[in-house]
Amino acid sequence: MECIMESILKERGIKKGFVARKAGISLTTMTLLSKGKSLPTLPVAFRIAEVLEMRIEEIWIKKN
Repeated sequence: MECIMESILKERGIKKGFVARKAGISLTTMTLLSKGKSLPTLPVAFRIAEVLEMRIEEIWIKKN
């Protein structure tokens, strides 16, 4: 899986802390997820996608 959240946040001018608060996760977890250093649980992925008004598969892209 490739995570493109970092570029999405940058393009939209959204802070990681904002998404973390809205999704109910720590800033540390958000940083690890956005850098692709960790994969989210399904509920966390859904909450992040909801905050960003996107689908999960638009944020975490399956690599072939």
